[in-house]
Amino acid sequence: MHKSFMLEAIHEAKKSLILKEVPVGAVIVKEDKIIARAHNLRETQKDPTAHAEILAIKKASEVIENWRLSGCSMYVTLEPCPMCAGAILQSRISNLYIGTFDPTAGACGSVVNILQNDSLNHWTNIHWAYNEDCSNILVDFFKKRR
Repeated sequence: MHKSFMLEAIHEAKKSLILKEVPVGAVIVKEDKIIARAHNLRETQKDPTAHAEILAIKKASEVIENWRLSGCSMYVTLEPCPMCAGAILQSRISNLYIGTFDPTAGACGSVVNILQNDSLNHWTNIHWAYNEDCSNILVDFFKKRR
C-alpha cells in the first residue's frame, strides 16, 4: 500500500514538470485514503511557500476541517526543507514517507532533523521509502536546466 501512495506522489511531481517547476509531489493519507495531493507551484504562483508539502497540508486541513492532521501520513518525493518540515511538525502529521534525500536542504535527517527534535513539542515518524524514480526525476530536471 505504501508503494501505491508514493506512486501517487510521483504522479504529482510529474505535474510540476509540465509547469517547469522543480518536480516534487506530495499526498496526504488518512485511514488508507488520499485526502490531499499537491505538487510544487512556487514559480507558477510566484510564492516561495508554494511547496508541494505546504499546499497538501492546506488542502488536507480543509478536507478534515481541522489544522491538526494527527493520524495522517504524508508521502513526499523529496525530503522536506526546513519550512516544510516545520509545517509538517505544526500540523501534527503522524508519519512521513520520503522518496529521496536532499543533501543540501533536507530537514528530516540529511542536513538537520526538525521532525525528531526532543526540544520541540511534536515528533513525526520518518520512513525512508527510497524510490529511484523520485531521485531520477529530480536529477533529470536539473540536468536539462543546466
